[in-house]
Amino acid sequence: MDITTLLTAQRDPAEGRIDKMSAPPLQPGWVRMAVRRVSISTNNVTYALFGERMSYWQFFPTAHEGWGVVPVWGFADVIDSTVPEVAVGRRFFGYWPLADAVDLQPTKVSASGFIDGAAHRAPLPSTYNRYTAAPSNQGAQDEAALAIMRPLFGTAFLLTDFLQDNDWFGARQLVLSSASSKTAYATAWCARELLAQGQGPAVRVIGLTSRANGDFVRQLGFYDSVFTYDQIAQVDAALPTVFCDFSGSAEQRAQLHNHLRDALRHSAVIGATQFSAGPRDAPLPGAKPTFFFAPDRRRKRLEDWGPAALMQRVEDSQSRFLQQMLSGPAPGLRIVTHSGLAAARDVMAELARGRIDPALGHVIDVS
Repeated sequence: MDITTLLTAQRDPAEGRIDKMSAPPLQPGWVRMAVRRVSISTNNVTYALFGERMSYWQFFPTAHEGWGVVPVWGFADVIDSTVPEVAVGRRFFGYWPLADAVDLQPTKVSASGFIDGAAHRAPLPSTYNRYTAAPSNQGAQDEAALAIMRPLFGTAFLLTDFLQDNDWFGARQLVLSSASSKTAYATAWCARELLAQGQGPAVRVIGLTSRANGDFVRQLGFYDSVFTYDQIAQVDAALPTVFCDFSGSAEQRAQLHNHLRDALRHSAVIGATQFSAGPRDAPLPGAKPTFFFAPDRRRKRLEDWGPAALMQRVEDSQSRFLQQMLSGPAPGLRIVTHSGLAAARDVMAELARGRIDPALGHVIDVS
């Protein structure tokens, strides 16, 4: 069989090309997975933009210099196996290449899933190497919603847990850039839920967004106030503040830091929906920007709570969130399904250029 892959230019995530190669013989101890249903969002643009710095290109390496394979989340089926415990026909949720098939080396196999033990993935965060068995009765719509939101909501849950665990750094307002992005508004939702439960002081949740997305962000109802990027000066500079940067814009970050100065108690860098060139390492007033890496937080909570308790907490919260986002006559999340890797290339390009309607969740039926 042939394996078809979408390659992304490492210098520009808007540029992609389709590559086809003959599949090698399946090695003993390995399984071959057919990638079925995955999502693409600005989260994957972040993977591409931070590919070198955060080793995202290393998960599914390619011999094509200057090109990489962007990882995506979703579902795949076992189509060939030399591992008796991982039978042909089983379906798993996990981290896949933008390709129609991939070979994995299952280790630590249990009824709930396995870890890919491939040597090149051993130094990489274990969160991305875990594959979870999917329920046999899960419908396409449920799979699509989980492919879109499960990794993004997991980041939002862990980020707000980190902030709450640090007493919100003494802040009285939480400012989120790229407020229309799914990880950002999931973070706003998680923060409001925690605060409504009395897990913190009175903290206002503020969204920063573009003029084009302002109405969408306001209609979500997750933010106490919404400002466009040209209104940053209207953010109350007298209040102790935590900033969660999902946009990655050096200019916007510098503007907010210079506006808030010593009132900025913590500055977390999470994503890069609007990654831009600029003096990214230049000293800024207020708290030093610090990268929030969700797998590190997950590792801590695994030690604190154990795998089962952590999974249950995330899934319970995620279920409440998705019920709200998918219900009503005008749901906040509308799922759009595309077919094939050529469509995935086009969606990736539009996301990288900032041209995607934030209300849409894009799912690719790969094979």
